[in-house]
Amino acid sequence: MNTTMIALDINELQSALRSGTTTLATLVHTLTTHIDADDRPEVWIYRVPAADLLERAAALEDIAAALGESVYEQLPLFGVPFAVKDNFDVAGMLTTAACPAFAYVARENAHVVQRLLDSGALLIGKTNLDQFATGLVGVRSPYGAVCNAHDPAYVSGGSSSGSAVAVARGYVSFALGTDTAGSGRVPAGFNGIVGLKPSLGLFSSRGVVPACRTLDCPSIFTCDVMQAWQVAQVIAAYDPLDPGSVAVQALPVQRRARRVAVARQCEFFGDTQAQAAYSKALAALRNDPLVTIKEIEFNVFAEAAALLYQGPWVAERRAAVGRFFTENAADVHPVVRGILQSAASFDAVDAFNARYRLADLTRAAEHLLADVDVLVVPTAPCMPTIDAVL
Repeated sequence: MNTTMIALDINELQSALRSGTTTLATLVHTLTTHIDADDRPEVWIYRVPAADLLERAAALEDIAAALGESVYEQLPLFGVPFAVKDNFDVAGMLTTAACPAFAYVARENAHVVQRLLDSGALLIGKTNLDQFATGLVGVRSPYGAVCNAHDPAYVSGGSSSGSAVAVARGYVSFALGTDTAGSGRVPAGFNGIVGLKPSLGLFSSRGVVPACRTLDCPSIFTCDVMQAWQVAQVIAAYDPLDPGSVAVQALPVQRRARRVAVARQCEFFGDTQAQAAYSKALAALRNDPLVTIKEIEFNVFAEAAALLYQGPWVAERRAAVGRFFTENAADVHPVVRGILQSAASFDAVDAFNARYRLADLTRAAEHLLADVDVLVVPTAPCMPTIDAVL
């Protein structure tokens, strides 16, 4: 839904900059005008002032003048505007996690933010989210419920609500979110864009407010898969200061017919439009001569999800906010507060038993997917209205 006069596709934008068709100063003016006119303040928690954006643009132009054509090799995201969810640290800016009482001024950039800035990207602002990244709806924030990019009556999805809408409304080329249990994929699906959740540890989580530290991943929102891949090439790197970081291990691309697993039964909770859209997508796959379809039972994955949403992993969310929650529970969004308080109903025995069960389910899933390349399922069973979840 990019209604600006400048293409925000990474390659198209850089082509325009390279040819002189546009400049970074023009890009800044166009984007700030578009964002102001679109009047969706709930998308943002903080926007970088126009004067600061122009200063950054001028600095990047100076670098381009010094490097010449090689600037696009040395700075692969040169001039590309982006946003970050406000649970990422940006030096000198508040990190709120959508909880004003929790807010602090970041001393340094999150690892992935630093890599983006070092690649020449242009930070436009920090986006709204479900408080402490706890929610899949995008309405649990004192900064306002983030409306869907296409129909304001519907939720935008969460918890990375603002980042998804910022991309879908054409404010930025890409945005960072986080994904613990769907927060980087549900908003993408609800707003018609791409959400990339990487393998655990591929993108460093250093400088990101944790939700469930053992499961958290920075995620990427873009308008297509290729651009997500381009951004991932920049931020995927081993970080020795992040205990969860892993070295990048590239696997060879196998050129052969694709084997696709699909769930034998999916629940849509009466959303006939979603069901029809999913059926249409499956029909296209079935008609592709290079695709082989294998139907599988989905209960293994559903049980694993239930452990995360309804089991003792909620205690890890409680651990993430630690003493702050003990002393400031009244300052936390009521729904989020209730979720965090429910951690008290689990003990260490529950946690270990859940870990053991998850290991069993993981092995079962490995067997189910051993002879397929990809699992295709709906991003979410249905898309509720904002009124339905408030």
